Amino acid sequence: MEIDHFSSTALNFNGIELSYGSIQDVFQDKHYSFSGIELLGEINPLPNESSGKGANLFKDHNQQQQHEELRVDNLMLEEVNFDFDPQPTQPFQETRGLKNQKVASSELVEYNKQVPPSLASLELLRSYGSRFNRLSGQNINNIETPLDHSTEEIIRAAGTRYVQLSAHWNDSFSIPMHPYGFDLGDLSEEENRDVELAQLLLAAAERVGCQQFERASKLLLLCERNSSATANPAQRVIFHFAQALRARIDKETGRVTIKGLVKNEGRELYQNMDIISSLTYHKKIPFNQVMQFTGIQAIVEHVASDTKIHLIDLDINSGVHCTALMQALVERQDCAVELMKMTAIGLYTCKTKIEETGKRLASFAESLNLPFLFKAVFVTDIAELKEDHFEVGRHEAVAVYSPYLLRNMISRPDCMENLMGVIRNIKPSIMIVLEVEANHNSPSFVHRFVEALFFYSAFFDCLETCIKQENGCRMATENIFSAGIRNIVAMEGRERTVRSVKIDVWRRFFARYRMVETGFSKSCLYQADLVAKEFAFGKLCTIEGNGKCLIVGWKGTPMHSISAWRFL
Repeated sequence: MEIDHFSSTALNFNGIELSYGSIQDVFQDKHYSFSGIELLGEINPLPNESSGKGANLFKDHNQQQQHEELRVDNLMLEEVNFDFDPQPTQPFQETRGLKNQKVASSELVEYNKQVPPSLASLELLRSYGSRFNRLSGQNINNIETPLDHSTEEIIRAAGTRYVQLSAHWNDSFSIPMHPYGFDLGDLSEEENRDVELAQLLLAAAERVGCQQFERASKLLLLCERNSSATANPAQRVIFHFAQALRARIDKETGRVTIKGLVKNEGRELYQNMDIISSLTYHKKIPFNQVMQFTGIQAIVEHVASDTKIHLIDLDINSGVHCTALMQALVERQDCAVELMKMTAIGLYTCKTKIEETGKRLASFAESLNLPFLFKAVFVTDIAELKEDHFEVGRHEAVAVYSPYLLRNMISRPDCMENLMGVIRNIKPSIMIVLEVEANHNSPSFVHRFVEALFFYSAFFDCLETCIKQENGCRMATENIFSAGIRNIVAMEGRERTVRSVKIDVWRRFFARYRMVETGFSKSCLYQADLVAKEFAFGKLCTIEGNGKCLIVGWKGTPMHSISAWRFL
């Protein structure tokens, strides 16, 4: 979206944690979801302390281990129980139809024995599917359902068949033919192969969760032989998750030390993403702009009568959203702006990039004849942040903009507490929070695996739809996602830095600081819908009301949340 578009408008921008179990346990409890150039909220921009070897969630069901994870998962407020112990009964049924028939048909029976899903697991899988596309709040826009099968539908079909194949393991448990409420009987030959590959992936994750690493490794070999990072989107998702499971096996068995590798690799990929790919993503994927302009409109409305505005940006990146705010303030008719001040927070490692952003914003403000002051605050660690870093002047209306930053501190609760305490003392008029709407923070490895699998399936489907022809941008983005996937799947303890949580968890956390949601006006909702429609595939971008916040998703799958807060 070009900047001059704004000048022609009025800028009316507009989890229950279950017991330890199997893959089916996880499918049962599902509201999936993610993020964008802020996408790269996957990558933690702040340094994390390492606590050494990650916790093994399944070994001996250690109660002390459970408490350790709960301390790390500061925002995971649900109680977690790891007492369940699945009992082996009958062999897993053979899956046919993969490209490498000699491998699949002859070996899968042997490797898929002895660990059938539990009854609780099967119930969990059914619930996971039945809740798909059931929007919990008000739809702001109407989506047009495509005729072809999405990547996520392929994965859900695999989950359906996984349950169906397991139904005979216990005669007392009955499951309908299509627990997800739809029939994918019209799958093509390639889609059927992808469904079977996804079944292998689920079976491999099941075995990893039970520490049957040799069996899991052989199943992963089938996945890896029949998928790649350059295949169709379903196979790309399967490939990246298979690689992540492989990394977890290597780490658990001591074959490879990958401590810190995923985090550093992801940060490097993000920081080195070329400008063309970044701009392509921003222009063709609707999530960022829908979220940014909605948040900026909310800020504009909350400072409507103030002449001195101070924006504190916790992760400024390119500053595109700041130009929208500046233009909106200039266009105010009744209250001229005396000063627009901006404070950007960043690490010293990002100093050059942030300073360049400040220069561009200053130049843009000058072209608008907007009195403007830019300040960058650099720290080596977010724990160093203090109230006096912000130099808030008298009669300044302070707004805080937090795009995909807070989740990166979930594994560091002390830093989170420090940041929130500093913000509260500044007394902002409004705080806009953009976050990934997903549960990637569960102490249960299997639960976390399936949440991430469905979330990234939807995101890979979005990339395939929106930037299929932009191969360089798509691959660069998926490489960054792959780093996040490996961190979610392979890491434990403080090494696991990708820890998204859903809006309900954030609400309970913010309540500790006497923060209340302010909601979004009709102008904000209108802007969200308007921006989405400007994209070629914006009709597939769903906008849902959840209480006073907005959930932005893809074909009904939640991906991001945007919420507005004030301090009592």
